[in-house]
This record gives sequence, C-alpha cells and structure tokens, in this order.
Amino acid sequence: MDRLKQKVAIVTGAAMGMGKATAELFAEEGAKVIVADFNAEEGLKVVEQIKANGGEATFCKVDISNAKQVEEMVQFTVDTYGRLDCAVNNAALKPDNNSFEDLDEEYYDRLQAVDLKGTALCMKYELRQFMAQGNGGSIVNISSINAFKPTIGNPAYQAFKHGVEGLTKAAAFEYGVKGVRINSVAPGAIRTPMLTAALKDKGLTEEDIIPQMSLIGRLGEVKEIAQGTLFLSSDDASYVHGTVLHVGGGFELI
Repeated sequence: MDRLKQKVAIVTGAAMGMGKATAELFAEEGAKVIVADFNAEEGLKVVEQIKANGGEATFCKVDISNAKQVEEMVQFTVDTYGRLDCAVNNAALKPDNNSFEDLDEEYYDRLQAVDLKGTALCMKYELRQFMAQGNGGSIVNISSINAFKPTIGNPAYQAFKHGVEGLTKAAAFEYGVKGVRINSVAPGAIRTPMLTAALKDKGLTEEDIIPQMSLIGRLGEVKEIAQGTLFLSSDDASYVHGTVLHVGGGFELI
C-alpha cells in the first residue's frame, strides 16, 4: 500500500473498464487522482466511489482529441492538486469491425483522432508540465496486444495501437535523460465493456476467443491491467523505461 502516496495522477478514460480500475487502485495506493473522461455521468460515479473508499479524486471532463481540452485537463490537475507526478493515457475507442476493402473512413478518422492523436496530445501537455516542474514524472500509455500481433477485421485499431507504441519509444528516447520515465502496457484479451462490444459486433462469445487469445485459459480482469500500470508508475519501476509490459496471458506467444 501507499506506493503512490501523495502523488498526483491523471488517468484518462477512467469512467469504465481498465481506466476505472486504474483510477481506483491508484487512489487505494495513496494517489490524488484526476478521473478524466468524456462521460461525465460515469466519471463522477467513479469519483464518488473512490471518496467512499477513503481516497481522493476529482473528475475532469475531456475529449482527448481536442488539444485545448487536453491542455485544460493538465492545468486543471495543477490548479486542483498543485502538481502532476504520473499520467496514464488509457482513453481509446473500441476497435473497428471492417476488412481492409470495407474500411470505414469516418470511423478510421475518429479512431485516429482519439487513439493516436489523443494519446500524443496527452503526452505533449503532460511532458510540458513535467518540464515546468523540473523534477521528473512517469507516463504509462495503454496500447494493445494488437500493436504486436495482428487479428482479423480491425486494421485501423491495429495501426493506431502500433502508433501508440511508436509514441512511447520516441518520447522515452528523448525524455529519460530529463527525468521522465515513459512506458506502455499492452493488454491482451481483458474482460471490459470495450471487448464485450467488439465481440458482439463480430458475433462471438468469450468462450469462442479464449483458446486463441490466452495460454492461461481465461480472460484477464481489469484490475490486472491496473496492477501492471501501478508498477510502472511507482518507484518500484524506477529503472524501467522505454519498455512495454504485456498483460495478456501469453497471447503474444500464440
């Protein structure tokens, strides 16, 4: 416990799924958490639950594809808690559900704006704040197993998750010497609302995908992603930089 005691953390996409679990675990570990999400109704519920459990959190509504809103999110964090120590860039849209020849251009553009550009914008303003403070920080980007292993029917999502890994490496190469640790977590098949929606789109069930997506024989749980993210954000990972932590039951080996 207290691995993030008195640290200030931003978690984007924190209204549900992996982001919600991460925000709750960070608060349990002593962080003051900015629960950042476009969904105000669900985001405020997360804040209420964290407070009910004795933690500290504040909601910030943000569309990470909008640079002004991202800049305001970081400034809101500093105005609220005085600083920023760690950030988890988790917000993303569900995968597309088209083959290449049926690529949905409108959804492609929206995915790019949130999953790739949105992550880049978050990093931009988080890094600016870390540089202004002058005493380092930590960024964890949530990518996907699809950044390393292709699956059928979601070419846009796979492309942009590759891009998230590229952003992570590029920033790590530049900012490690400046005191900012930057890593990523690549979830495999995790039981989330996003996965449920994606399976529904494809007409599949959990039982259909487990043999192809896990060497452990089950789906992962959202708290298992949160635990990996906590490790990378904490001082336990003080010499871990520019790397990816696979949390996917060995899916990358299949």
